[in-house]
Amino acid sequence: MDWLLLPFEVSFVQRALAAGVLVSLICALAGTWVVLRGMAFLGDAMSHGMLPGVALASLLGGNLLIGAALSAGLMAFGVTALGRSRRLSQDTTIGLLFVGMLAAGVIIVSHSQSFAVDLTGFLFGDVLGVREGDLLGLLVALAITVVVSWLGYRSFVALTFDRRKAHTLGLRPGLADGLLLGLVTLAIVASFHVVGTLLVFGLLIAPAATATLWARRIPMIMLGAALLGSASTAIGLLVSWHWGTAAGATIAAVAVALFFVSALAVRLLRRGRPDPSLPTVRHDDEIEYAS
Repeated sequence: MDWLLLPFEVSFVQRALAAGVLVSLICALAGTWVVLRGMAFLGDAMSHGMLPGVALASLLGGNLLIGAALSAGLMAFGVTALGRSRRLSQDTTIGLLFVGMLAAGVIIVSHSQSFAVDLTGFLFGDVLGVREGDLLGLLVALAITVVVSWLGYRSFVALTFDRRKAHTLGLRPGLADGLLLGLVTLAIVASFHVVGTLLVFGLLIAPAATATLWARRIPMIMLGAALLGSASTAIGLLVSWHWGTAAGATIAAVAVALFFVSALAVRLLRRGRPDPSLPTVRHDDEIEYAS
């Protein structure tokens, strides 16, 4: 028991655990829609698109979260604007913005004397360096995420499974698209300073993807993603403490490992059954609820 409980008696580990749980809750709500709508590439691009804003804020001595929010907002605007072009696919526009924003960020950071340290901190975060002010910011972000998810749930459901029906029901799919993109942006911006931009993607995608292997309804997927993300945080911190590994990376690695373990378990459980296919979200029921 001492092996399990000793790390969590340390104050900075307790703050890291609290921050990881809050990030997991935020990412569970936003990540469920990312997984169901196939927006993983967009989420990855958004997480890297913050680098120019963070780099400028760091060089100018400004607030990193504000810089990240402005940069992510610019990225979201570019995706929305260029996505209207009929000549380019959405993947193409996202890829162009992804590379352009990342390159601009690296160029800006390269002017700093602490280039390696700044870039490493941005990419991998410092979950063990979380302060009480960071926890307050995450609580505010979680509250906003819950409100937006609750108010936009019906629109998000219809938009995910049948965009034309969403329009027919008067759910304004264009506005829902913008709200959903804002929700993903908020989750990434609020979480990047805890686990870094490369690793926030793990908590955004892996727990929700794992939950879809077991759950058939969207609320249950969100609940499962929240529990899996929180468990990944606790296990990751425990492993990091005893093995001396990077805490943020270990948390993300645990989250991804849980997905593969779950996928294998589901496959083994369904072997020999008449219908061995994995469970899928019940689209008809969800759309009926949205109507």
